[in-house]
Amino acid sequence: MKAIQCVQWGGPEQLQLAECPLPVPAAGEVRIRVEAAGVNFPDALIIQKKYQVQPPLPFVPGTEVAGTVDAVGEGVSRLKVGDRVVAFVGIGGFAQYVCASQLQVAPLPPGIDMAAAAGFTLTYATSQHALVERGQLKAGETLLVLGAAGGVGLAAVELGKLAGARVIAAASSRDKLEAARKAGADELIDYSQADLREEVRTMTDGRGVDVVYDPVGGAYTAAALRTLAWRGRLLVIGFAAGEIPQIPANLLLLREISAVGVYWGEFAKRDPAGNRRLMTQLFGWLAEGRLRPLVSKEYPLAGTPQALQDILARRAVGKLVIRP
Repeated sequence: MKAIQCVQWGGPEQLQLAECPLPVPAAGEVRIRVEAAGVNFPDALIIQKKYQVQPPLPFVPGTEVAGTVDAVGEGVSRLKVGDRVVAFVGIGGFAQYVCASQLQVAPLPPGIDMAAAAGFTLTYATSQHALVERGQLKAGETLLVLGAAGGVGLAAVELGKLAGARVIAAASSRDKLEAARKAGADELIDYSQADLREEVRTMTDGRGVDVVYDPVGGAYTAAALRTLAWRGRLLVIGFAAGEIPQIPANLLLLREISAVGVYWGEFAKRDPAGNRRLMTQLFGWLAEGRLRPLVSKEYPLAGTPQALQDILARRAVGKLVIRP
């Protein structure tokens, strides 16, 4: 089979399109013929040895896939050959075939497009876990989403609206903000042109926001922290800006603000039953049309390095997908 391999640590340009052995499912695993693979920011970090997980070289990157089960290992009871599925695989997704534990695989509801499904798991599960379980977002509260046109950002906008919140979307260009508006954002801030803190102050009549969803990091975190109201919650999702911010503890103290870490992948491992409930709810909403993932661009397998470059350069709106 063909796959994208990381043979040395570095940027996307170092990745190689290689011929690899067809994987064989172990006990409890299924093999998936990959029809689409989502592209995520961690995929661009892991090949540079900048992510929490550092697999041994060489390895195939790619976090999440959608496809069809074409072989099952011993003891598999939940799935069978021919099932349409999605899977969170961690690594191995940028290939024509990948094996995954049946615990990491979920049946795909009828009628859902493979490309949309491939870009759904990590972004929507991260955002729902962040907003509801970690952030305790309630109907009537105000949510500020940074990086609101990226994959997790757009998911947070949609899910924030489903939770009954007023959503303020912040992004770095008019085109990105238009995508956030279409996803349901109530207010828009172009933080490349305007002062984030002052804009939020005006929009909330000086009160501030209840929850900040922050996948960006860097200087934006400090500005967003100062937009939080009494007992507000800062959700630390990631650091797309490339800099891990230092959070002033005195600001947490003065307004009883909480800085809350969000690591959905680890949650899914530690609480698989809870994660299955989360994913069942999300796929139910997807099947009902209440969630509408935006896939803005598809790439062939050989185009994976370019897709990752686009992610790193923050050119992506919504999700990018690889079609092996």
